Amino acid sequence: MHLDDNIVRDLEKKANDIRQSIIEMLVEAGSGHTAGPLGMSDIFTALYFYILKHDPKKPDWPDRDRLVLSNGHICPVLYATMAHAGYFPIDELKTLRKFKSRLQGHPHREWLPMLETSSGPLGSGLSQAVGMAIADKMDKVTGRYMYALLSDGELEEGNSWEAIMLAGKEKLHNLIAIVDRNNIQIDGFTEDIMPLEPLRAKWEAFNWHVLEIDGHNFEEIVGAVNQAKAIYEKPSVIIAHTIPGKGVDFMEKHFEWHGIPPGSNDISGAPEKKEQANEALKQLRTLGGKITSEHQ
Repeated sequence: MHLDDNIVRDLEKKANDIRQSIIEMLVEAGSGHTAGPLGMSDIFTALYFYILKHDPKKPDWPDRDRLVLSNGHICPVLYATMAHAGYFPIDELKTLRKFKSRLQGHPHREWLPMLETSSGPLGSGLSQAVGMAIADKMDKVTGRYMYALLSDGELEEGNSWEAIMLAGKEKLHNLIAIVDRNNIQIDGFTEDIMPLEPLRAKWEAFNWHVLEIDGHNFEEIVGAVNQAKAIYEKPSVIIAHTIPGKGVDFMEKHFEWHGIPPGSNDISGAPEKKEQANEALKQLRTLGGKITSEHQ
């Protein structure tokens, strides 16, 4: 699919703004996950600023699409994207993980009503989305989709495969799963800890339509969703190959950044702790040095 160049540039800029917000909120919190949120910023930007049917001014709009974040620990990207989309003030992002904040370390629907679910236990989100999709099928609701976002690491959970099996059996064409295939988890690389390959073949064996994309290419992201919507006899999964820590060179592809914020630890190849946040923001603001200060 070809997107207008202006649309792509706008999405790229928005994703970069969201990445900066992620770094700033994690530094303010002093805890939280870095690699996954940075890696999924393009996916979330494409969803909230191009794909999803939603209205920040009417978060309970009955006809909205539903987005279920299963791997709730990457919620900094969800919060940052929703703030930039207008669901709540961007300044509120600085309250991440603070006492009485609406923005907890895992999403809590009762504290932030524009969320569809609370999440935390890995492997649960896809089951929730399957339930929503079945309910719409029973009620003969058409024209909206359930998007389930999940990590590759949580596919080590048996509950995930129960949901995958049920969705395939029920032929839930209104369900689109997006797997963040970044190949890392908190203790190392997925293929070292619990190999997932051949991942595509496994989903296909459970009667899913499978698409694989570059999770940082907006044309591929939008094109894959459009293809998924054109499949009516089965659910679809988009395996999005992403780079954990995307946009910050000393974080990219390093599993050590899975669950810690900048400035919290000395990691091989990274700047000193006190310089990590500033260097990360500098790289994001200049796109890795491609934009000089006089051109900003």
